[in-house]
Amino acid sequence: MTKVATRDAYGDALVNLGKKRNDVVVLDADLSGSTKTSKFAKAFPDRFFNVGIAEQDMVGTAAGLALAGKLPFCSTFAVFATGRAWEQIRQSVCYPNLSVKVVASHAGVTVGEDGGSHQSVEDIAVMRVIPNMTVIVPADGVETTLAIEAVAEHKGPCYVRVGRNKVATLFGPEYKFVIGKAHVFHEGKDVAIIATGLMTAEALKARDLLKAEGIDAGVINMSTIKPIDAAAVIAAAKRCGAVVTAEEHSIIGGLGGAVAEVLSESQPAPLVRVGIKDTFGTSGESDGLLKHYGCRRRTLLQRRKRPSRKRNSEPEFGLRNSSQSHNNRIFCHRRHRRRIKKLEPKKCSLTTKGA
Repeated sequence: MTKVATRDAYGDALVNLGKKRNDVVVLDADLSGSTKTSKFAKAFPDRFFNVGIAEQDMVGTAAGLALAGKLPFCSTFAVFATGRAWEQIRQSVCYPNLSVKVVASHAGVTVGEDGGSHQSVEDIAVMRVIPNMTVIVPADGVETTLAIEAVAEHKGPCYVRVGRNKVATLFGPEYKFVIGKAHVFHEGKDVAIIATGLMTAEALKARDLLKAEGIDAGVINMSTIKPIDAAAVIAAAKRCGAVVTAEEHSIIGGLGGAVAEVLSESQPAPLVRVGIKDTFGTSGESDGLLKHYGCRRRTLLQRRKRPSRKRNSEPEFGLRNSSQSHNNRIFCHRRHRRRIKKLEPKKCSLTTKGA
């Protein structure tokens, strides 16, 4: 199985896109060798802009280029793109809903020896919360190429997260990427593993190990974190009764948070979130760091024991499978809704004096 870093696939996709569209321009903050935008710079030097170590200026310039009719892609490390330039992304790109594509590399703990200061484990969360922003985390090189082509056609801001390390190729030439749609590798019956980025490959490996134990695990690649494919999440929860999410990101606000929001509102089910806990990264070898932070298939094997819902059993989450318990939950839900209705304030008109 071939391995390709998603940042390399991004660089190649930019060059191909540049050949097709004269309006594509690329900006980088003095890291083009690492982000692989240098490939585009070599092919189209007159359409490449190195703004230097000035991420905020890069995003502001990209917004201006978008207003001028260009299709800007701007890149740097994820920690700088989503941290230092967050206000510019919010105010200058998302607020006016401009078609600026922020593609950030070196996300997650696989940055390795660069340490916690450069390991962005909160970028998905801070991008997902901004209105109008689309958030995508490709699982391999093939999906990265298709995602870049898709965001180029998409009207509005996009954030695409790519990585430094080489990852296994999971998709073939027949694969079709659609923004907002999950890809179901296996449906499963006992537990559904919803993964994103490099954790999709780990989920597939975990499925094989679980199969040896007689557990039928479903595997879903959720490459679009926002808008999340709620229908796929709900269907998986109904089919398997329990869900595990897996991401190389904080479990707060990332894929795990997005799935939890869907389940809590539409299909309550036991959920375990595998990823970075409420902590910063640290310096080390990338594979060792993935193990240290529990982002390996062995962790998925351990954590699936908690949410798995087998028939005629009560999982540790306290959700029974019996119809009596189900009816009790419905009754409590209806009673809760009546209580909320009583607390609703009366409608009133507001007047402002001297505003």
